[in-house]
Amino acid sequence: MNHRIRVAATVVAFGALLASMTACSSASDDSAPLKFVLSGDATQGGGYQKMADKYFEETGTKVEIVDVPGDDLTTRLRNSAQADDLPNIAAAANVDPLWKDQLLDLTSISKDANVLPTLTVEDPADKKVKALPSSLTSVGMFINKDLWDKAGVSYPTDESQTWTWDEFVAKAKQVQAGAGAQYGLTMDASAHRLRSFLYEFGSQGVVQDGDDFSIDDEGKTALEYFKSMNDDGFMPKSVWTAGDDASATFKSGQVAAYYSGVWQIADFQANITDFAWASVPTPQQPVKATNYGAASWIVGFSGRGKDEATTKFISWLYQPENYTAYCEIAGCLPSVSGLNVSYPKNADAFALYNAEIAASPDVSAVQTTDQLRQGYEGKSLEVEPLKDETIKYLSGEQTIDQTIDAITKATKAALG
Repeated sequence: MNHRIRVAATVVAFGALLASMTACSSASDDSAPLKFVLSGDATQGGGYQKMADKYFEETGTKVEIVDVPGDDLTTRLRNSAQADDLPNIAAAANVDPLWKDQLLDLTSISKDANVLPTLTVEDPADKKVKALPSSLTSVGMFINKDLWDKAGVSYPTDESQTWTWDEFVAKAKQVQAGAGAQYGLTMDASAHRLRSFLYEFGSQGVVQDGDDFSIDDEGKTALEYFKSMNDDGFMPKSVWTAGDDASATFKSGQVAAYYSGVWQIADFQANITDFAWASVPTPQQPVKATNYGAASWIVGFSGRGKDEATTKFISWLYQPENYTAYCEIAGCLPSVSGLNVSYPKNADAFALYNAEIAASPDVSAVQTTDQLRQGYEGKSLEVEPLKDETIKYLSGEQTIDQTIDAITKATKAALG
């Protein structure tokens, strides 16, 4: 430490100590609520808030829902860990190496709840399950039904019907011409969505090959296809290259289709009132695939003075009656088996997502579980090379071969 700031640092450290003591005192206070930090609850029907209200009615134990912006969630939890002020519960994107050693054992809850085997991940160090999938998330396709109907262009409506990406693009261009749509397709600027796209071309994505990482020829073809859709005006290039909001672009009513996922359904139900929308099968070229996994991971933190109360709430949340109610309120797919979820609206859309998950190859399920294992092992991708290097490719900063080389090298640097 620089000697010139030693005194100031001592003051800061003393202040942090006092804050830590205060936090610990608050955490162990029996009257203090359980703090549950998450992101996006308000946009999915307030499912966790309603479950917290129900829990208070049944038990008298208050659960405080702290809903923070998605981009801030990881940083908030890290800062809390450094300040010894972690919440009792979180719905985290991943297990963070900074706080992985402070997790409660949720193995028995996972077994009792019948969490799907593909989403049951043990910590390699002690074989305990310490993170439960909040719900099942999956990539899928939406269309602006009014535009397609206006243009008189047909489209598949259920899992028994299929189309290739070539067929989809040709039809969506007909919608552009026939209904005056500005764009044929928009896609979230997300590696999660891009991996699904690669899988549909028969790729295995970014895979470890000995000490190195690689992308197969099918992945290269998919990336070249993706660039062609961005280059010819079929997609709004600004979504990926300038950070424009793909969801807002679709909601404008000027886009024929939107490649996103099941989490959008609740938002669309509440906020799209100017046109009719529908979920349709994702195109395949030639593989029927999606990218599915945990929407987030429910974790409980130990050492907050409320270990037993925290475990009791998480166990209660995953009881069949309560977890079913949560899925129905939030409009999400269950991450446990044996539930009969009755969706009040758009039940056909949820059925389509379940069918596409069932038809997908094994690779479609590995992204979120691989990341969780890496978190347990103290590894994490601070950035997403697949997304970041593809943006450079779309912007003309590098060739396809340079892009693949950069993706694999950056992934190796982080995880190798």
